[in-house]
Amino acid sequence: MMYSDKVMDHFQNPRNVGTIENADGIGQVGNPVCGDMMTFYIKVKDDKLADIKFQTFGCGAAIAVSSMVSEIAIGKTLDEAMKITNSLVAEELGGLPKNKLHCSNLGADALHAAIENYRKRLTSRGEKAEPEAPDLHEHEGAACPYCDGPLDEEAGEYCRACQIELEECPSCGEITKKDADVCIHCGAPLKK
Repeated sequence: MMYSDKVMDHFQNPRNVGTIENADGIGQVGNPVCGDMMTFYIKVKDDKLADIKFQTFGCGAAIAVSSMVSEIAIGKTLDEAMKITNSLVAEELGGLPKNKLHCSNLGADALHAAIENYRKRLTSRGEKAEPEAPDLHEHEGAACPYCDGPLDEEAGEYCRACQIELEECPSCGEITKKDADVCIHCGAPLKK
């Protein structure tokens, strides 16, 4: 399958590229299998996404997905932005080749991680702590397929680095995001 005109437009002319100094939230996810890495930076005002920037290291589809996610999310409330799904992103781009569907997972997940990072830094008085980039480091043992962070038995099927719940894909047996529509590795449907 060829890329749609919309995918090519967002790849060649990505919107909202960059970083935000003193971001309210930072979310970073990656896929060590394909090498794509996405970082989203957000500014929040009145519970809405006032500004979004991203940096993506990856293929054309990953860049297009990041651009589209930023466009869909800007101006939305945090709760509305948390409802952005990989299928919505792929649909807005006019479809993605099957072997690139994992990119739409990464884009939505990176935005969600930035929002979760923002929410966790709010204190009971409503003050913000300084943002910290997620700790994604080399390790031994099981690894999160989204950020390559370590998975340990204490955390169960939960990645502490990117803060997502994981489950085993019944089709290929690899670890993928819980409640995702499709497996990040084999593309098999996961919803029952």
